[in-house]
Amino acid sequence: MQKKRVLSVILALTLSIGCAIPAQASSISETQKKGEELQSQKDSAEAEKAALTKQLNDLIDEMDKTTEDINTKQEEIDAKETELIQAQIDENNQYESMKKRIKYMYENGNTQFIEVLLESKSIGEFLNNAEYIAQISDYDRQMLKEFQQTVQDVDDQKTALETEKVELETLQTQLQDKQNEVSTLISEKADLIGDLETAIGENAAKLQALQEEAARQARVQQEAAAAANRGNSSSGSSGGGSSSGGSSSGGGSSSPVAPITPSGSGRLSNPCPSAYISSEFGGRTSPGGIGSTNHKGRDYATGTGSPIYAAASGTVTTVSYNVARGNYVVINHGNGLSTLYQHCSATYVSAGQSVSAGQNIAAVGTTGYSTGPHLHFEVWVNGTPVDPRLYL
Repeated sequence: MQKKRVLSVILALTLSIGCAIPAQASSISETQKKGEELQSQKDSAEAEKAALTKQLNDLIDEMDKTTEDINTKQEEIDAKETELIQAQIDENNQYESMKKRIKYMYENGNTQFIEVLLESKSIGEFLNNAEYIAQISDYDRQMLKEFQQTVQDVDDQKTALETEKVELETLQTQLQDKQNEVSTLISEKADLIGDLETAIGENAAKLQALQEEAARQARVQQEAAAAANRGNSSSGSSGGGSSSGGSSSGGGSSSPVAPITPSGSGRLSNPCPSAYISSEFGGRTSPGGIGSTNHKGRDYATGTGSPIYAAASGTVTTVSYNVARGNYVVINHGNGLSTLYQHCSATYVSAGQSVSAGQNIAAVGTTGYSTGPHLHFEVWVNGTPVDPRLYL
C-alpha cells in the first residue's frame, strides 16, 4: 500500500511537471524570437550609423575643400583689387595728361601748330606735320578709352569673383547645417544602439533563466520517471539512477584528463562514462521547447566540465561553434563513419589532429541550444545520422 501511495505521488508530480514544460517551452521560444528581433534591429541601427558616419566624413571633406576654394577665391579677389587700383591710376594719369595738352592748346591758341605747319619746307613735310598733330589728339582719346575699358574689365572680373565667393560661402553654410543634422542622427542612432544592447542583455538573462528552469523541470521529470520505473521493477534495485548522483563530479574540469581504456565489443566506446542517458535517438517531446522532436543523437546528462572522450580513433575534421550546436567537435573514423560531440564547454583538440579511442577531446557544457549541461552525441554513416546504439 505504501509503495502504491509513493508511486501515485511520483506519477502526479510527473504529470504536473509535464503540463508545465509546454508553457515553459512557449516562453523560451517567444523570448528567443524577441532576442532575434532585437539583434536584427541592433544590426540595422549599426548599419545605418555606419552609413551616416561615412556621410558625415564626406561632408567634412567637402567642407574642407569649399573652405580652400573660398580662400583661393579671396586671393583672386585681392589680386583683382590691386589690378583695379593700378588700372584706375593709369586711367587717371592718361586723363590728366590729355587735360594738360588740351589746356596748353587752348591757352596758346593754334599759333604753335600754325607755326609748325608754316615752317614746313615742302608740301610733303607740311602734310606730315598736319597728320602728326591730328594723331596726337587721336592718340590721347584712344589711350583714355583703353584705360577706361581696362578699369571696367577688371571691375567686372572682381564683381564676378565676389559673386562666386558668396555662392561658396552659401554652400559652406548649407554643408555646416547638413553636418549638424547628420551628427544629430548619429547621436540618436548611438542612443538607440545602447538601448537595444540593454534590451538584448535583459532578454538574454531572461532566456537563460527560462532555460535553466526548463532544464530543472526536465531533470525533475526524468528523476521522477526513473523513480517510478524503479518502483515497478520486480528486483527493487535502486541503483539505476545512481549515475546522476555523480554527474557533477567533473563540474570544475577545465583541462584534458587522462584517456580511458575502451570496453565492450562495439565499434565505438562510451564517450561520456560519468553521465546518464537523458534522451535516445529518434522521436521525442522537445525538451524545454528548444530541442528537436526528431532526435538525431544520444544525450548524456552530467555536470559541466565532465570529460568527453573520443568514441574511437580517427582524425578531427572540425572544431567550431554555431548557435544551435554550441562548441562542437567532429571526428572521422574512416570507412564513412564519423562522430559528433555538441554543446561542449571546452575543446582540447584541433582540426587535422589525430586522436586515439578514449582520448579526452572536450568537456561537457550547455553551449548553443541546450536546456542544461549534457553531451549530444551523434554517429554518422556516410553523412547520415544513425542510432548510436548500433555502434556502441
